[in-house]
Amino acid sequence: MKFFKWSNIRLVLMFALVIFLFSFASIRNEHRKLIRTEVIFPPNEALFISRETVNKLLIENNSDVKSIAKVELNLKKLEKTINNQPMVEKAQVFVSVDGVLKVKVKQKTPVARVFDQYSSFYIDNKGDKMPLSDLNTARVPLLSGAIQTVKKEQLRNVLNAIYRDDFLKKNIIGVQVLPDQSFLMKNRNFNFDIDFGVAVNIDNKFKNYKAFFQKVVLDSTLYKYKKINLRYTQQVVCTK
Repeated sequence: MKFFKWSNIRLVLMFALVIFLFSFASIRNEHRKLIRTEVIFPPNEALFISRETVNKLLIENNSDVKSIAKVELNLKKLEKTINNQPMVEKAQVFVSVDGVLKVKVKQKTPVARVFDQYSSFYIDNKGDKMPLSDLNTARVPLLSGAIQTVKKEQLRNVLNAIYRDDFLKKNIIGVQVLPDQSFLMKNRNFNFDIDFGVAVNIDNKFKNYKAFFQKVVLDSTLYKYKKINLRYTQQVVCTK
């Protein structure tokens, strides 16, 4: 009978009241209308998909976000819809405490551009196709040749190595895949070809190229070369 002391009863009632208030607040919050949407991109990033486009996907078939209640939202469905957009790598959709429907968008990163007889598109840093954008044009190397002969991973690794390095990104404007799966590259300011070879020892080959270039760029030697051979990882072979 000691259990039914007033202090115990009061504790149970307080606990029940807390549960009731929490449930009431949750139900009321779920039925609150949204006040607006907010599309968030990483700062200082060139946009390949507009905020307006993402906004339309967020409000689905509703013309006004204020007509949507929180309870009506399917956040996973919205995320899936936005992630299916060819410009988007990953999206995170959530509702803030004050009723703002937000989406954080990570765009795909173009690392090369392909021209063929039918269309033009980008290759992103995952090695997948990415459509061109009406908003911005990425300054990336032109990719050509027997692209289908080389493995996706190898192509991705070569292109990403160029994209991540400020010197290579400014220096190399063209990448051609040859039938033997080797790579031939073009320099922005000089007429020589860069015979890169196949996609092995990528970092070492580019390291050798950068060291060679920085050593001879101060004189006129570079203008005399027709080919810079990087196939041999221990040396750079030049042909006039």
